[in-house]
Amino acid sequence: MDKFLLLKALILGIVEGLTEFLPISSTGHLIIAGDLLDYTNEQSKVFEIVIQLGAILSVCWYFRARIGKALGGLVSDPAQRRFAAHLGIGFLPAAAFGLLLHRVIKDHLFNPLTVAAALVGGGILMLCIEKRSAVARIQSVDAMRWQDALKIGLAQAVAMFPGVSRSGATIMGGMIFGLSRQAATEFSFFLAIPTMFAATIYDVTKSWQFLRGEDLPVFVVGFGAAFVSGLLTVKGLIRFVAHHTFVGFAWYRIVFGGVVLLTAWTGMIAWQA
Repeated sequence: MDKFLLLKALILGIVEGLTEFLPISSTGHLIIAGDLLDYTNEQSKVFEIVIQLGAILSVCWYFRARIGKALGGLVSDPAQRRFAAHLGIGFLPAAAFGLLLHRVIKDHLFNPLTVAAALVGGGILMLCIEKRSAVARIQSVDAMRWQDALKIGLAQAVAMFPGVSRSGATIMGGMIFGLSRQAATEFSFFLAIPTMFAATIYDVTKSWQFLRGEDLPVFVVGFGAAFVSGLLTVKGLIRFVAHHTFVGFAWYRIVFGGVVLLTAWTGMIAWQA
């Protein structure tokens, strides 16, 4: 097994875990990092599925008690049924748009330049949202209405455009629609579970022919790196949002996306179109 390939797997797994739940676009970072590392072959498509699964299992592990409570109370507890229903409602827009537009988006928008433009545009929008002085009317996930879940689900569907960021769209969308910063962040984590599992299953059905036994070490390294870094990110972000805004992430998006666009414009890096 090529040691450099294992190193690439480690780097990309860490990138996935660190960026999946931050409002900076994991898909966008993987596209750019994969291009820089020259890892854009057929194996890389399956690899991305594997590390995405590692990241989503990290959030399942972190919230295992809350998930277990919800599953255990589906029959007897109206609050848990309402919570599960809100996740289902929030999931539907992305599922519908995904089935309709998934192939078109992957064929035409999955490249570093469109990602960079979305990073910059999303960062500017985040700054505008953070400048608003609206008072949150919903302080916890349990206080949400089905209308709130639907609105956040529609915001999540916008994140199908690579570089927008699923977590960024749902967190910022939640804040626009009246959720506190912490409630929006927690619902974003919970909504990621059905959304990412569905995306993983869909991608596996499309790419299963590229699965090969000899690639197992690469997948194991990437999966482990994504799980560990994802778990650390979730823990850190939960603590972070209690005392900070997302302005720093917004500026990071603008600077990072701007650097990619600048290097493309000057010809310093020949990004894939």
